[in-house]
Parts: sequence; C-alpha cells; structure tokens
Amino acid sequence: MTLPLILVIGGLVAWPAGYAIYLSMLNRRMTQFIGLTNFEILLESDSFRMVIFQSVFFAVTAVILKALIGFWLAHMLHHLPTKGQRKWRGMLLVPWVIPPALSTLGWWWMFDPSYSSINWLLAIFAVPSVPWLGEPWWARISVIIVNVWYGAPFFMIMYLAALKSVPEQLYEAAAIDGATSSQRLRYVTLPMMRNIISITVLFSLIVTFANYDIVRVLTNGGPRDLTHVFASYAFQVGILAGNIPRGAAVSLFMFPILGVIAFFVLRGINRRNREEA
Repeated sequence: MTLPLILVIGGLVAWPAGYAIYLSMLNRRMTQFIGLTNFEILLESDSFRMVIFQSVFFAVTAVILKALIGFWLAHMLHHLPTKGQRKWRGMLLVPWVIPPALSTLGWWWMFDPSYSSINWLLAIFAVPSVPWLGEPWWARISVIIVNVWYGAPFFMIMYLAALKSVPEQLYEAAAIDGATSSQRLRYVTLPMMRNIISITVLFSLIVTFANYDIVRVLTNGGPRDLTHVFASYAFQVGILAGNIPRGAAVSLFMFPILGVIAFFVLRGINRRNREEA
C-alpha cells in the first residue's frame, strides 16, 4: 500500500537530493571528485558569508513575524460568528493562494521608486519617500514584508484549526478558577497548540530558507548582491555563472543545520505525544 508513495518520494526527493550531494563534490567541469573543496571556497568568500547572514536574517525574522501575525489573526477569527468567520477566512487566505511570482510582481510595482503607491500614501502624511529597493536594509525589509504577507495566512489557518480543537471545558474550568484571559492563553491555549506551533514553524522555516521567487522577482539579489538568499545565490552561481557543482554546494549548505533542527523538533513532538498518551 505504501510502495507507490515510497517510489514517488524516492524519485522526486531522495534521488535529486543524493545527486545534488554528488554534484557538490565535483570540480567545475564535473570531471574530478574534489570532496568538500566547494564548501571551503564558499566559506572563504565574503559574498557567501553575506548570503548566510541575509538568509538567516530573512528566514528567522519572517517566520517570527508570520507566527505572531498568524496567531493573532487566528485568535481574532476564532471569536467571530461562524458566518462572518467564513467570509473573513476566505479573504485572508487570498495572499496564500495567489502564485508567489504574480503577487511579488504587484509588490514590485508598489515599491517602484518612480510610481510607488506606498510612497504616494506616505506623501499624503508628509512622510519622506522610502527607497524600498534601492538601499540594502530597505530592500531586505521589503523582501521580508512580501514573504510575511504571503505566508501569514498559512499560519493563520493552521493555528485556527488548532484553536478549534481545544476543548471548551478547559476554558470553562480555567474561568471558574479565576484565570484571566492572558492566563488562559498561557496555560491552556499555548500548551494545547504547541505541537501544531512546532510543526508549522519548522515547515515554514524550511520553506523560507528555500525561498527563491520573491527575491528573484523583487530584487534579483540587489542592490550589490546584498539581498541574495541561498536559493537565488545558488541560481546565480550554478546556472548564470555556469558552476553547477558550486551552485549545488550553496543550495545544500543549510541542509545539515535544518536536518538537526527538524530532528530535535520532531523528537520533542513525539515525546510530548507519548506523555499525553
């Protein structure tokens, strides 16, 4: 029964991952095995060290903001009437269902220095124009804004499903014991949601580290290659510069770290499930 799924995972995940590891250990012409030399060369490069900083800053900041905004939206929706909840849930899911490249292109128009609608709104309140894509830190913030706008609905729908699974009897018991709303959130809601929170954050962290289209469409790594993340830099090195083994090394750089994080998160979830059982 599981054989078809195993074959799909093997063909679409395991084999490409293994082949990428093999490529990362070849020279540029792919004629000689050179071990970890590509990784050593990358670590000696100032440009790649900046990519590491930008990728970590982008992923961690975006995931934290998505988690906080998604939880707030889910909490608000959870307390709405069922009819109104369906309407708002549908509207708030729109950013997540639009293709990322298409929605990022719309944001690119809004950030454009010549006819930025955001700067036009700022000018109404006498706020100076912001060089959204022309200055490194503003460009980094712009990329994070678009990623948060796209990804927060995913957190919202996951957390909303988790909130609905929390038994109302727990809230009633906490209210009888005199617990305030913040105490009910801390001692009832969050403990009951911690597995969903862990899985959602882990999944989003992996996907955010692998993000390509937002950076490619919005900044193309600029200005001065200071907004590259691993995926966009791997494309530049591997495809545009023609060094496929080194591009594979770039794309695999975070794999061991994310693998360790996933191992500990999933182990914690399994341990909590056994304790609850």
